[in-house]
Formats: sequence, structure tokens, C-alpha cells
Amino acid sequence: KPKTPLLAPSAAAKETMSMFGARIRAGVMRATNVMRSHMPAAMRKNSGGAAAAAGGGGILAFAQANPFAFQVGVSTVKTGAADLLTQTTIEGKSLSEVDFKRNLVFIVFGATYLGGFQWWIQVTQFRKWFPGMDRFANASFAEKLKDIPGMISAGKQVLFDVFVHLPFMYFPCFYATKECVQGTSWNPADWVIGGCTKYYNNFQKDFTAMFQLWAPADVILFSLPMWLRMPARHAVSFGWTGYLSFLRGSAQKTEEKK
Repeated sequence: KPKTPLLAPSAAAKETMSMFGARIRAGVMRATNVMRSHMPAAMRKNSGGAAAAAGGGGILAFAQANPFAFQVGVSTVKTGAADLLTQTTIEGKSLSEVDFKRNLVFIVFGATYLGGFQWWIQVTQFRKWFPGMDRFANASFAEKLKDIPGMISAGKQVLFDVFVHLPFMYFPCFYATKECVQGTSWNPADWVIGGCTKYYNNFQKDFTAMFQLWAPADVILFSLPMWLRMPARHAVSFGWTGYLSFLRGSAQKTEEKK
């Protein structure tokens, strides 16, 4: 069935989207400040990074000086934008047809889990579990090739991510967040039960797709400089979020047809 061509957004629609974007940015900064205020002192210190080179400015300098805040913002905007793009481009919806409740699932998940928890696990905790991680990540490419212990440590990080973190932390939290936003119950137990049921039903297909993307991507990501690790991960995640949005975003398409 041919799709109706999308009309160019009106001035009012553009203004609405601009206001929506401004609210998202303001919300990201508030969420970042709240999360940092509740962090342990050691984690707050790690989230600040080294200051940018003297005289540096712009977005790159901000990213180097404030890696935590920068990657939370990137994660939140990226996750919401990927779902919005999927709905309007792949699914052919007009702006008036966009499911903003579904979009909110991705915005909330992007800010809290991908921006907050994932930093804690892959930066704060990895520093404890994999000593020398920063040294290897911040070394030159030539130095990395000579650093056998560093490469082994990076390999362990890849294995932990694809066999522990993503299948047993990421996916259950995604489906529980989805139940929280899209469900009708206010009982957290129902969010967990409903989310874990959908997680179990979709596990085989989700795990296969996840492994095909993230196993090779992690080999590169866990070799990047520390300040760039999470923003680069969020960039790769843009395509992954589009996959989740298309197959798992709407309430009707969450469970696989048997």
C-alpha cells in the first residue's frame, strides 16, 4: 500500500519541536546536576575529567573537561532523536501521528540507564575491575599494539559487556522502563514482571542482534581515549536504538509473533 507523502512541517510545528528540544536540553542539565549531586565523591571526581588544553574551547573542550555531563546529554538527545527519526522516516508518520509516549520511553532510558548507570558500570566500576584501563585507553595506537596486558584487559571488558552487561542488565532495564512509561499499572512489581516477560520472549533474537553489533564495536570502543569512550558508544548506539525503536518501541510490537 503506497504511503501518503509527508508534508513539510508548518511554522507552528517547527516552533513546537524547537520548544520540545529546548525542554529536553533543560531537562538533561537538571538531571545531570541531580545525578552528580547524589554521586559518591570518587565518582564525581571521575566524571569531571581533565581540563581541556589551555586556550581550547568549543564542544571538544567541554567534552574533555566534563565527560560525564557531555555523554549524558549526548545519550539523552541521541536516544530520543533515534526513535523520532524511526517513527517519521521508517514508519512514515507525520509529526501529528508521532507516539510521544513511546518517545518518552527512549528519552528516560537514554538519560537514566545509558547516561547514568552505563557510566557507572563502564567507567567507575571498570576502573576497579580492570586496573590499567585508563593507561591503555589513553595510550597511542602504536603503544597499544605493544601492550599485551592492556589488550587482554580490553578483551575482558568486551566479554563482560556482551555476555553479562547487555543481556542481563541492559535488556531487562529497557523492557521494565518501557512497561513503566507505556503500561497502565503504577505498581513497580508489574513493571518488572511485565518487562521481564517480554525480555524472556524476545531474548534469542535480541541477543543475536546485540552480539552481531556490539561485539565488534566494543573492540574499538574499549580502545578509545576515556573521555571519548561513552560519546562514541552513544554514536554507535544511534543505529541500535533505531532497531529497538522499530521492533520493540510500540506497545503492540513488543512480543514476537509465534
